[in-house]
Amino acid sequence: MELLFWRNAQRTPRIVVLVSLTLIILGLIPLYHPFNLYAADVIVVDHSSKTPQPYQTKDQKIKIAEEDCDVFIGDWVPNPDGPYYTNTTCWAIHEHQNCMKYGRPDTDFLRWRWKPKGCDLPIFNPYQFLDMMRNKSMAFIGDSVGRNQMQSLICLLSRVEYPIDISYDDDQNFKRWKYTTYNFTLAAYWSPFLVTVKESDPDGPSHTGLFNLYLDEPDVKWITQIEQFDYLILNSAHWFTRCSVYYEKNQIIGCRYCGLPNVTDLPINYGYQKALKTTLEAINRLKNYKGVTFLRTIAPSHFEGGEWNKGGNCIRRRPFRSNETSLDGLCLEFYMTQVEEFKVASDEGKKRGKRFRLLDMTQAMLLRPDGHPSRYGHWPNENVVLYNDCVHWCLPGPIDSWSDFLLHMLKLEGRRALEESLQLK
Repeated sequence: MELLFWRNAQRTPRIVVLVSLTLIILGLIPLYHPFNLYAADVIVVDHSSKTPQPYQTKDQKIKIAEEDCDVFIGDWVPNPDGPYYTNTTCWAIHEHQNCMKYGRPDTDFLRWRWKPKGCDLPIFNPYQFLDMMRNKSMAFIGDSVGRNQMQSLICLLSRVEYPIDISYDDDQNFKRWKYTTYNFTLAAYWSPFLVTVKESDPDGPSHTGLFNLYLDEPDVKWITQIEQFDYLILNSAHWFTRCSVYYEKNQIIGCRYCGLPNVTDLPINYGYQKALKTTLEAINRLKNYKGVTFLRTIAPSHFEGGEWNKGGNCIRRRPFRSNETSLDGLCLEFYMTQVEEFKVASDEGKKRGKRFRLLDMTQAMLLRPDGHPSRYGHWPNENVVLYNDCVHWCLPGPIDSWSDFLLHMLKLEGRRALEESLQLK
């Protein structure tokens, strides 16, 4: 067959063959141009290749889950198409979350997606997200789990574009990036307590430091910077387990495991509730802030067999089903505090023209004990503080699904904003 084609081609004028081939190539090029694949709902990845594969076009309409469906209640179901990037295709992965680099032997934890009860939650579409964020800005404010989320988002968006660093200085705790094609700015503000903090002892009673927390003072490092942003994503909780001295009106009112004489030891949730209330009230008082504030609820850690510094580890290799575990203890206290303070701030915000949304990741992440780095965030002989990391999340990993939820909520935002504006009239 090939020989016959060659013989026929020899009889054809060369210019005709060249013109024909040119037309064929020009006709095929548009089919593979990535921006023609704008609104894919599913990404198919060749895991043997370091180069991400193009999206499969299915539907160019923005899909929104059923209005009466709670997307935060559901279960994890198999997803053979995951993951949507690798540790070799994304530079934004911090070492202690690079589980594949440090020898994690299993990969099944990469192949699950969240299935809400009664509806579907589409897989994150980076083209759609960036198009919706055109000429907008978003800031992540909080601790290292929030930074973990932002790094996941950068990795997912890397299928479209990498941002350029436009940070004001070299401080790694305060970073700014820009997606130039979309004029979209992404920022990170390190503020694990959200309020003003001073480290009084780098060691402290439990060798994790001793911190003075000014519970009635929002951290000026971010509160003075955020009026320019269209979206804020707040998170905190885990750092409040550390030894702290609590201040209000510049007076010590108690502490948590501080060991100081004549200082009342208060419940751990006391400081957190005060700090979160101060933070949300401060946002409500901002005169020029017109953006949307997402409060991301706590992502539970999964230490088993001991505490983080007493041999605890997370070695499970599959998600829990929703009927196999439940939220309890300190995580439940933190979560209930978040829900309560969010409602108070949201109700007050409606009177002031402010918008608050609850990014409720707690139930979904409670079911993912398999998604942490454990000992695969460092080499075995390294001396690190959190040797078995059951707090942060592998990249790629379950935390990538947080962008599924975030994009879903952004899709809903236009409708919600319209409803709330009508209520104000």
